[in-house]
Amino acid sequence: MKRFLFLLLSILLLLPATASAVTQDELMQKIQDLTRQLDELKKQMDDLQNQQMTQQADVQEAKEASKKFSWLTIGGDYRFRYDYLKGTVNPHFNFAGFENGLYEHFQNQVMFGNVMPVALPNGINTVGVPIDMNTLMAIQGAAAVQDEYTVKNKSLFLNRFRLNLKAQVTENIAVKARLAMYKIWGHQTSDPVTGNGYFADRITPDGAPFDGQVGHVPLNNTLYVDYAYATWSNIFDLPVWFSVGRRPSTNGIPGNYRQNEAKSGTSGVPSFLVNYAFDGLTIGAAPDIEFLPGFYAKLCYGKGFDGGYESDLPGDNTPDDVNFIGLNVVPIDTDTFHVEFQWNRAFDIFDTFPDSGVKANLGDIDQLGALVTYKIEDLGPGDLNLFGAAALSKTHPSSEVLRMDILQPVDTNGDMIPDTVVMIQNAPMAGLLYDIDPNTGMPVDDSSHTGHHFYLGARYDIKKTNTKIGLEYNYGSKNWVTFGPASDDMWTNKLGTRGNVYEAYIIQELPEIPVAKLGKAYLRLGYQYYDFNYTGSNSWIGAPQKISDLTAESAQFLTPLKKAQDIYFTFDVRF
Repeated sequence: MKRFLFLLLSILLLLPATASAVTQDELMQKIQDLTRQLDELKKQMDDLQNQQMTQQADVQEAKEASKKFSWLTIGGDYRFRYDYLKGTVNPHFNFAGFENGLYEHFQNQVMFGNVMPVALPNGINTVGVPIDMNTLMAIQGAAAVQDEYTVKNKSLFLNRFRLNLKAQVTENIAVKARLAMYKIWGHQTSDPVTGNGYFADRITPDGAPFDGQVGHVPLNNTLYVDYAYATWSNIFDLPVWFSVGRRPSTNGIPGNYRQNEAKSGTSGVPSFLVNYAFDGLTIGAAPDIEFLPGFYAKLCYGKGFDGGYESDLPGDNTPDDVNFIGLNVVPIDTDTFHVEFQWNRAFDIFDTFPDSGVKANLGDIDQLGALVTYKIEDLGPGDLNLFGAAALSKTHPSSEVLRMDILQPVDTNGDMIPDTVVMIQNAPMAGLLYDIDPNTGMPVDDSSHTGHHFYLGARYDIKKTNTKIGLEYNYGSKNWVTFGPASDDMWTNKLGTRGNVYEAYIIQELPEIPVAKLGKAYLRLGYQYYDFNYTGSNSWIGAPQKISDLTAESAQFLTPLKKAQDIYFTFDVRF
């Protein structure tokens, strides 16, 4: 800078006096002005340089923060749901209603001391209650004999909230968890859905549903752990993984189509065989096979019930643990084509809900299923997704049966004890897909029973409008047994139905610009129609009976629906 000023001054001094009309003072003023401008320019350059350095530091700090917290991923979803439910009940004799009426009368008699001991022919001592026949018929008529009638719920509203967490702990070890709340508007119980005794997978006695249903059937506003598990991948640099914890074995393929969800990946199981949050573990492998793109296979184990402590005392009848194993093989898994095979076995299946007093192990159940999905891209203005599934189930009954304390107006020989109702304790009622003859106490056809199932569906995705239109059909035979009490259906898991179920739905994604990483929102409108052929859908206890053959004298523990429908609407937001 000094050299520049000296050079400029020298040039000015060399100029002839006649060539410049400026005085020495004016010249000095101009030099001072030029110096001040240069100082200001230098200051501006310094400020710009400092600003750039600050911005670079902020970017670096943001990068470091991003690296620091990239191990933790948070997401989730909220759903509002509305259902209009309507069903037709077939004529039947409601054994549970009759039992409740007798029990109430029995309690009243005990209060007044009007009880008498009764010795039945088989030597079992019971308690008899003197009761006149007019009262007996009144109880029977009011509580038990049912002609055909219609049931409705015109406005079932529900809230569901789920929070997903993923922690990438090391390069190959991750922990995933999901917390879920699901409740009915205006209730802290599931009574509006489960309190009517229509289906075994929609009963929650004393607020204790199946363990694997928690977070999947409406209960209350408590945030429960739906799943939580750790996965170790690339073990010893091999394409092998091990996973343990509460498993994400719900809403698997192909049920994800109507839920507008992506396929669950290697952690999922086919929803038509299993829809239940198991506590268990998995070991799997995904070798690179050129002619089998996406191949993987896994062996799964789950525990459905822990029997607790056993003793060596005489007469100890502690039930055995209930265990499940499964083998899943996926020979092809690409964006457009998926093939899957699954085999499951349930060992020592329980006679009631895990937390409601299991007393017996009814036997084993095998399941075998196959699934194919195929996507036809750019068919007209969208893509067409197709799927087809088929499955078999086979029971292997044990010698144990469901037993209950019952009140009845007859003895074990079927003869009326005059004016007396008898309480029989621990009476045998039913086994694994077979009944007990009430007159002899002996099983009726306690052999193995095989059932089958078909499930077909299509969904057309219109790309321009983000509209998805789907149709589904499934059929289950007389003895079909699945294990899916955690399904999203209100009446009962449609894939465990012994009969036909038809469903149509339309999904409209909202044209919103996502801010959250997984952000999107959509509306879903659907219709389900159930046509039941046999009783006992989604249950393995007792022999199925053809619904069209039932009369007002046909004793039933569960209320037998013959037709049912559900119009539902959801507003889903994911983040």
